[in-house]
Amino acid sequence: MVLDKAGKASYESPASFRIILLLKTSSKILERVMTVRLSAIARSKGLLHPNECGSLPGLGSADACLTLMHEVKTLERPRLEVSTLFLDIKAGFTNVNTSTLRARLRASCVPSYMVDWVSSFLSERTCTLVFQGSPNISSPVSVGTPQGCPISPLLFLLYVAPLHMSVPTGLMVSYVDDFSITGASPSYRSNIRRLQDPFSTIATRGRGIGVSFSVPKTETIHWRTPSQGTPPSQTLIALENHLFRPSQVVRWLGYWFTPTFNTTHHYRHRLSLTQAIFSFVKCLSSPGGGVRPFLCHRIANGLLLPILTYGADLLGANYAALRGLNGFWHRVQRWTTNNLFSTPTSILSREACLPPIVSYCRYRRRLTALRVACAPPNANPASARLPQSFPSRSSFRAQDSSRHLTIGLSSVYLPLNWRTEVPSPPIRKHLPVDALAHLTLPIQ
Repeated sequence: MVLDKAGKASYESPASFRIILLLKTSSKILERVMTVRLSAIARSKGLLHPNECGSLPGLGSADACLTLMHEVKTLERPRLEVSTLFLDIKAGFTNVNTSTLRARLRASCVPSYMVDWVSSFLSERTCTLVFQGSPNISSPVSVGTPQGCPISPLLFLLYVAPLHMSVPTGLMVSYVDDFSITGASPSYRSNIRRLQDPFSTIATRGRGIGVSFSVPKTETIHWRTPSQGTPPSQTLIALENHLFRPSQVVRWLGYWFTPTFNTTHHYRHRLSLTQAIFSFVKCLSSPGGGVRPFLCHRIANGLLLPILTYGADLLGANYAALRGLNGFWHRVQRWTTNNLFSTPTSILSREACLPPIVSYCRYRRRLTALRVACAPPNANPASARLPQSFPSRSSFRAQDSSRHLTIGLSSVYLPLNWRTEVPSPPIRKHLPVDALAHLTLPIQ
């Protein structure tokens, strides 16, 4: 590689460029292979907590949110008050200490070649600050994982795994650097004490490994049932000399949660976000020119539809939300086919070859049901909360599940069996995981 007159890097021959490109590609492939191997070894050695989600094969944000929703709904059945504290680790990836992680891997009898590879991967790295007038000087970096590498999130999960702990009559679940602590008791004031104790414990553990939680991103919410007639609780929680007021809406992993799990707020945000993107996309295809119709179909199916229906696998849209989604989706279908506004909406889906919103949401939910039903319960916290009578790949079930609290309840509060159809009117309903298990009945 040589420098031209303008000071830009250029390669002497195409062969040298191919060699460097091959080396970079081989490095990425090696990192992906090591990620798969290390995640399997970490599961077998117990280095990962069962309630850790994200950056692991077969796990995603939907599994963490489904686990949280299921536990909250389960704890509400015996008429307990439920509260959740949402935490976010401050600059988590930049605080991974190489020596601490190496010692933990060695203590867990991880193969020496993998420990040496991880240590070599994180050591001898440099950082250069680039801004106007700064000298181009590289400084050594002793902590942190490089951004953009496939194995970096997994190394961070291994590093923060000791923060997880069991919560009595509650749950702790995380997605990479986002933690949630749920507690239940007869009153919201008791929940504050139940949340403060585990927070103090994990904050102490975090200081031991050099991580802390971000105060501006800390939120708490007091869950309620739709039939609860008492006013919403405004009980504050004090954490490390900071007071936090309970939120009426919490955004966690892209899902907007309200105290009653009303989905209108979530789909209102999805709709506004998609409308903003659609307004920008329409500028690319002016009348008589711009993007061709088949490319408009690709944009609608590959860009707008996933953004609009994010969360449909867990949160069912009510009538008000579906009306707004359908109205916007009809506009997209007319834009794709360039039809007139007088065209009946019943044929727009066929003309544009785009699925109706209701059918697509039902399809997404059934896919999630199949994935949860087929996932190993010892690796997926949502699958670990399936009923014992469900034909699963393993008899393992979550040790911190609160399903046992629903045994012996009256017929009104007793959850509906996963094999039973929801009656009309829905006096009794399934728990969230049981509702997905019920969708797999036709293929069993």
